Amino acid sequence: MPAMNHQAEASRLEIATPARVLRKLWGAAATVLSILYTIVLAPFAALTASLNDGHPVSHIGRLWARMILWTCGVRVEITGLDHLRSAGPWIFVSNHQSFFDIFAAIAWLPCEVRFIAKKELMRIPLVGYAMRRANHIVIDRQAGGQSIRRALEVSRMGYSIYVFAEGHRFSDNRVHEFSDGAAWLAIHTKLPCLPVAVSGTSRFMPRGARLVAPGGRMRIAIGEPIATGDLKSADRAGLTRQLEAAVRNTFVTEL
Repeated sequence: MPAMNHQAEASRLEIATPARVLRKLWGAAATVLSILYTIVLAPFAALTASLNDGHPVSHIGRLWARMILWTCGVRVEITGLDHLRSAGPWIFVSNHQSFFDIFAAIAWLPCEVRFIAKKELMRIPLVGYAMRRANHIVIDRQAGGQSIRRALEVSRMGYSIYVFAEGHRFSDNRVHEFSDGAAWLAIHTKLPCLPVAVSGTSRFMPRGARLVAPGGRMRIAIGEPIATGDLKSADRAGLTRQLEAAVRNTFVTEL
């Protein structure tokens, strides 16, 4: 009996090893192709960014994101789309696990979104130019008033604003404490907030990874809208905790 168990285990290893090799090859090819998609489409985004308040870039971005998701074999499940039936624009407030959070939001949310972006992204050739001209909002902590005015301008163009409230990516499959920047932005712009829980993306490309781990499913859960029209600056902490709790309540650790 021990000999039979040893043979069965060896057989499983023989089967699993080629599968792991093929998966790594898929991940490497998907990573290279995703970079190529970016290189090819970024110039078109940069060229069209100044047209019609940057709206043509949304179509290019949607194509880009869907191509990456398809190439990487990532299936996206979205719940709560019924909360988007009333008039926007919105401020989406989300946790952040990997770049695939961004790809999925661009590809499958039924509205045009613009992200709160760090200044460092603006240094990337073509990508930074296209992002700035396409009305993504660059955060400068020393010029908060400018960020508010820019967010108001962007929302008047018909864009919703997407904020990753944890500040940066966390790949430990947990929701971390939210900063109050999203609440501050929502209160000053008077735009309603939509809490968004993104689950399952840390496995595809955790922070620090160089290659995609392809194949699998992710989930975007959109919560009920939270009105901000009657809120004041003093309500910022309370709104932040409300948004964080809503995301935690719909976040799942296993898919």
